[in-house]
Amino acid sequence: MLRGMEITGAGKDESQSSTESLLSGTTSTSSDSVVVAASGLPKEIKSKPLRTVVEWIVLVGAALLVAFIVKTFLFQAFYIPSDSMVPTLVVGDRVLVNKLSYRAHEPNRFDIVVFLAPKGTETALIKDLVKRVVGLPGETIEGRDGRILINGAVIEEPFLPAGIQSRTFGPVKVPPKSYFMLGDNRPFSKDSTYFGPIEGKTFVGRVFVRIWPLNRLSLL
Repeated sequence: MLRGMEITGAGKDESQSSTESLLSGTTSTSSDSVVVAASGLPKEIKSKPLRTVVEWIVLVGAALLVAFIVKTFLFQAFYIPSDSMVPTLVVGDRVLVNKLSYRAHEPNRFDIVVFLAPKGTETALIKDLVKRVVGLPGETIEGRDGRILINGAVIEEPFLPAGIQSRTFGPVKVPPKSYFMLGDNRPFSKDSTYFGPIEGKTFVGRVFVRIWPLNRLSLL
């Protein structure tokens, strides 16, 4: 009986030890798991804002690069600061210039063009001018009796309001690769009647659309 009781006691001790071992192992494993999970969360949370910042930097950088390429090689917006092109363009209008136009073809008569201001006409605020191509290379242009003559013949200018009179000037022989530029507001435009023909290499591009104000949005 005593031996049997000892065996039972031993078994009970082993069972209790085993149970304690299992409990201890479970508790340890669970505790380790909790520690790992808890230590992992802050790292993951911290990495998300950093990744977001990097993504925004990349996006902004890409947008600036695209804008630079577009402005330098394709299109550029200009603000009209004077009334030299009234009524076609008025002060405050904003226009887009196509910089590729004259890489594909030569300027055409009556194109509206932005070009670098000739020496003596630029100011701290105005580095470019906008005028209309009227005289082409090799032509003789003249202002007489309020009209424009090309090679001795009067030309029609349907974009001018009735009653607009051109200045008297010339005749002027337009040099090769140069153009005679006139503002639509003939009596008040400082143009080629003032500074002479303009070399085509100074052309920034052709004005093709007015984008502001919205109620005057139109192709030009």
